[in-house]
Amino acid sequence: MKSFRAIGGMSGTSLDGLDIVLCNFKHQNKWSFSIEKSQTVNYNKKWKTKLSNAPSLTGYDLNILDLEFGGFIAEAINTFLENTETKADVIASHGHTIFHQPEKRLTLQIGNGHEIAVQTGLKTITNFRALDVALGGQGAPLVPVGDELLFSDFDFCLNIGGFANISYSDNSKRFAYDIGPANIILNYLTNKIGHDYDKNGALGVLGNSDPELLNTLNSLEYYSRKPPKSLGREWLEHYFMPILDNSQLLIHDKLRTVYEHIALQISGAFNLKQQSKTLVTGGGAYNKLLIKLIKKNTKSELIIPDKDIVDYKEALIFSLLGILKLEGKANCLSSVTGARKNSSTGNIYSP
Repeated sequence: MKSFRAIGGMSGTSLDGLDIVLCNFKHQNKWSFSIEKSQTVNYNKKWKTKLSNAPSLTGYDLNILDLEFGGFIAEAINTFLENTETKADVIASHGHTIFHQPEKRLTLQIGNGHEIAVQTGLKTITNFRALDVALGGQGAPLVPVGDELLFSDFDFCLNIGGFANISYSDNSKRFAYDIGPANIILNYLTNKIGHDYDKNGALGVLGNSDPELLNTLNSLEYYSRKPPKSLGREWLEHYFMPILDNSQLLIHDKLRTVYEHIALQISGAFNLKQQSKTLVTGGGAYNKLLIKLIKKNTKSELIIPDKDIVDYKEALIFSLLGILKLEGKANCLSSVTGARKNSSTGNIYSP
């Protein structure tokens, strides 16, 4: 039996914070895991502003931010490991996505690997998406490898983060894609009325769904596209947000309509199987209104696991991607991304 310890770091599009996990993996015919320690380092207002404004920076300033954010990640991991005697084999850091336009062969996640490796003294792997994009893939989603290896008991794995994504196996192949925007657009609307997010959907229940707006959102071209497909903030700002900004509806009505839209798009993704079990993770798993609306529109049994899996599944799987990279094994699947071949992706930095 092989045993590994890895640290996973994940910064999502919702700008909630940096998720960090210390995981123990064992492999004997199949993979098993335990999360030994987990933490979210919340972004303060300064970091939220820096990361949200990053796409408009000059090349010079973006490079400065890359170094600075690498230092931030390293400091957060060093603090996380205080009073922990365990030595990790590797840090696998997703970084924070600034650009994701795979049709232009462009994807960029900042959080400098040299800085993390040198400041922590641990081998570090970053830049998990670029190789797949160079191979003609979407560079996303990356989590389905872990879904296949760690959560194969479920028919579907649904993650409701900034964007909702799903993965599943069909004819012994893994498939996955981004369904549509989720928390990122709910937060966008709730921010307009002075809230960071809509806890349990309490604000969403105050509004009424508008059939015309709902139909407009459901008619967006992306939803009729066949996988592989993925989304980035650029798509959201170009296609989705203008529809909401141009609507004269009250914010609460926009919010409730977006809830209905998200639930319909997610529930429609389960139609491949009549009877199924779906693992639900990500911040959206805690949103009672959203889960209620999804349940109303699907027969799939929604299973919300323990808090560590809900909150840290993506960071957990990135730590596994790091181990797979060190082992020279495929950690990115062409059946998921549409690339020419499977790959072992990520850049390795030694301290």
